Amino acid sequence: MSEPLSPATATLAVLWGGLVIGLLLGAAGQASRFCVRGAVADWFLFGGKARVATWVLAVAVAALGCQWLVSQQVVDATRSLPWAPRLPWLSCVVGGLLFGYGMVLAGGCPQRSLVKTGAGNLRCVVTLLVAGIAAQMTLRGLFAGWRAQGLDRFAIELPHPQDAGSLLAAWSGQPAGLLRWAVVAVVLVAAAGFLWRQRRVIEPSHWVGGAAVGLLVVAAWFLTGHVGHLAEHPETLEEVWLGTQSRRPEGLSFTGPLAHALDLLTLWSDRNLLASFGVLVALGVLLGSFVSARLRGEFRLESFRTPREFVEHAAGGLLMGFGGVTALGCSIGQGVTGLGMLSVGALLATAAMVGGALLALRRQRRLAESA
Repeated sequence: MSEPLSPATATLAVLWGGLVIGLLLGAAGQASRFCVRGAVADWFLFGGKARVATWVLAVAVAALGCQWLVSQQVVDATRSLPWAPRLPWLSCVVGGLLFGYGMVLAGGCPQRSLVKTGAGNLRCVVTLLVAGIAAQMTLRGLFAGWRAQGLDRFAIELPHPQDAGSLLAAWSGQPAGLLRWAVVAVVLVAAAGFLWRQRRVIEPSHWVGGAAVGLLVVAAWFLTGHVGHLAEHPETLEEVWLGTQSRRPEGLSFTGPLAHALDLLTLWSDRNLLASFGVLVALGVLLGSFVSARLRGEFRLESFRTPREFVEHAAGGLLMGFGGVTALGCSIGQGVTGLGMLSVGALLATAAMVGGALLALRRQRRLAESA
């Protein structure tokens, strides 16, 4: 039996591993144009389903890998946010709607904005800065009261985790683990059917991008939930998960880490602030996209063409910063990571994000038709 890693070694493994995951995610995102906002827009505006297929593939791969980790007890999912027994349903819906609307205004979610920034898009720098500030304000600033004392009060306290398997087990009396695999099987069959029907429009980059994103979500859970886990810290004698901001297992998400990155940049000399897994992933995405764009000859500096573009990117960042924190995750945090964990809260938030995106796309189309 191998000895557990020391706290310092486990922390470094999680942080450096997060950077590697981010580098791979940035390169895959730049090459495949993986984007939840783009997937919704392609389908709504043009009937294109290639990027929707990429998203579906990512969720299916994540669901299969995550449930294997859970079933093998590699990761204690009950300590993760997607499985929290408290379900703040109104926060998920309202936050998701605002986030979805914002990602259309800004031309992409935080993950996509990081990728586009790495490829030279200076418009996305504004989006990321505003989103990070808004996320800070929602976590513990001006907007925190609206979230904590307003929306978060409307929640359902469950006697079990909020994953689909536990909910079905409470209703049917069957084992939760068996039902989770049944749900995963349904997801895989549905995904396979959809991908087969769209096989003629799916390019190799879409297959690679979707599979890569799904696998990197699984890698994130393994890294933070297993490598960074100490059953008994040698100093406190308590169970800990090292290297993450929440001190619990974490998947991929980007709204909160943007706020934490700004904390580090503006309060660097504060020794109580430390780099976290999410911040290193975000940095890796930026660098991975830059390297990919340079190698592919696609690096181009771009800026705002009109004042209206600036306003829309700033407004989109504001809505995503508030909405992402309120919904407990962004389009990657809930729309891939949370769905991969079969979280009911993630399902609510993702459906709301799609709804918000559709509202914004309809508005943009009406404005274009009346111009």
